[in-house]
Amino acid sequence: MDNLNYGIIGNCRSAALISDTGSLDWCCLPQFDSSSVFAKLLDEKNGGNFELITKYNYEITQQYYPKTAILVTRFSDGENIFELHDFMPRYYKPNGKYNAPPEIIRYVKHISGAPKFKVQYDPKLEYAKGETTHHVKGNGTFIVSITSKQQFDSLFLYTSFNKNHVLSGEEITLKEDGYFLVCYNEKILRPTTDKIGLELERTKIYWLDWVDRTPTYKKFNREIVRSAITLKMLTYDKTGAVLAAATTSLPETIGEVRNWDYRFCWIRDASMVIKVVSELGHKNSAKRFLQFIIDLMPDKDEKLQIMYGINGEKTLTEKSLDHLEGYRGSKPVRVGNAAYKQKQNDIYGILMDVIYEQLMKFSNDIENGEELWSITKAIVWIVDKHWREADKGIWEFRGEDRHFTFSKVLCWVALDRAIKVAKIFGKHRKIDKWSTIEQEIKGDIMENAWNDDVKAFTQSYGSYHLDASVLLMESYGFIHAKDPKFVQTVKAIEKDLSNDGLLYRYKNEDDFGLPSSSFTICTFWFINALFKIGEEEKALEHFERLLGYSNHLGLFSEDIDFKTKRLLGNFPQAYSHLALIECAINFSRKQSEERILESIS
Repeated sequence: MDNLNYGIIGNCRSAALISDTGSLDWCCLPQFDSSSVFAKLLDEKNGGNFELITKYNYEITQQYYPKTAILVTRFSDGENIFELHDFMPRYYKPNGKYNAPPEIIRYVKHISGAPKFKVQYDPKLEYAKGETTHHVKGNGTFIVSITSKQQFDSLFLYTSFNKNHVLSGEEITLKEDGYFLVCYNEKILRPTTDKIGLELERTKIYWLDWVDRTPTYKKFNREIVRSAITLKMLTYDKTGAVLAAATTSLPETIGEVRNWDYRFCWIRDASMVIKVVSELGHKNSAKRFLQFIIDLMPDKDEKLQIMYGINGEKTLTEKSLDHLEGYRGSKPVRVGNAAYKQKQNDIYGILMDVIYEQLMKFSNDIENGEELWSITKAIVWIVDKHWREADKGIWEFRGEDRHFTFSKVLCWVALDRAIKVAKIFGKHRKIDKWSTIEQEIKGDIMENAWNDDVKAFTQSYGSYHLDASVLLMESYGFIHAKDPKFVQTVKAIEKDLSNDGLLYRYKNEDDFGLPSSSFTICTFWFINALFKIGEEEKALEHFERLLGYSNHLGLFSEDIDFKTKRLLGNFPQAYSHLALIECAINFSRKQSEERILESIS
């Protein structure tokens, strides 16, 4: 089955996707949201890629080096074997800072025999808009690729192999380890195989050390670790922003137009990621994200946008790249995202939840408490002024605004967490006033979001449509898991939105018609809800089945096709992996609790 069988490599500055045959098909340099230098993912013929081509009798297998972001692709015909170790350098320098240059290293490790391969090195700079030419320069030390049709850009390739053979595609016989170094900047010091091997070991140590600071779980630990590493690779170190995904325009359904650029920081997605990452003990990522938020809100009356560029950009103008064919012919290819203009009232509650969680976990190590208290007060002021208004909702409907249940619940969360934060800071004068607003919002939800005919909390006030996002009402503490109304809602959603164990976000038609694929995070939410209402065996059965729909490396995109189970949508998706971790931790804790009870008895 045609699938998103890719691995991701990255260094918290940018990322790249490598296919299961070792083809580098997607990368933007020097950072995540830059123009692509390889984009075969979005145009099979003209996007550009970088691969080592062997004869048909070579078996190709792929896996990550355990507990790292180093991807190992093995080529073997039985006698002649070599491995391709792909990574983007990331490690501590002697001065204590990270070394994370805009570079991809492909370390070619000789295993046995005399394996042969040809190189297809075909970068297409600036989203392949114009012609990219390649030249051997620097007295034969490197290959430079240049495009200058609309704007100048360049890319450098250093390699231990014959440069002319690389460009011409002549067959190369591997007798010892070698390397390819793709870099955005020209090197000052000439690389050598030994130095590149040292970069590999340093990067390996960085990831092993990072994982060692992550708790070990009794159940599903391997899946938790892989998801955690993936989330880490989707963080942008420079500012603390967290990306929704590493790609743009991978379609929710093949041949349709639900294709969006996800290389930005959604406040909602990022806050959910940071909550999970801090649960795993990585407080630095949480601290950097909170500083990113503080920098976005310099004025006390500044309203948050739903999303920003990874450097804090507020304008994310959307345009189409019509010269690209799109993934499997799915046009348009978009860069930028017009959703930045939308109003979504849920973001304030999600952000307040993260602020509260960080204060609870790291209260003795919060350097910016005064700024966070100012943001808390500002959020309450904004929510108080706007919670009664309709919005676009979590799913970013591009039609008319509605009173979405999820948005209202998260407005309640904003007040609930603000009250808790006030108690932490000893600001008791605020509590009575804020509690009145909190109770007003809760009463409004209980009166208008529940539909007696449907026997469930519905998508929006007065609606008969169900929506998977309301499953989060319990997770955010709005309602108890055993409350009959929540249990009925879970059952109603299972009956109406579940399709062979996979969930629709909703089934009512949106701006683009009826959704025809499952939104992966919704299935994880459903599994968590089943677990919480006491149907733990059914939840575990669904979870294990869902894990089987990941790709060969345990990675998930945004969506899964109901019929074929192929992965669809942008990849890898932070939403999917944060929800996987939440589910896995629940099951692991349950198992630990049962073992404790067994040992006591």
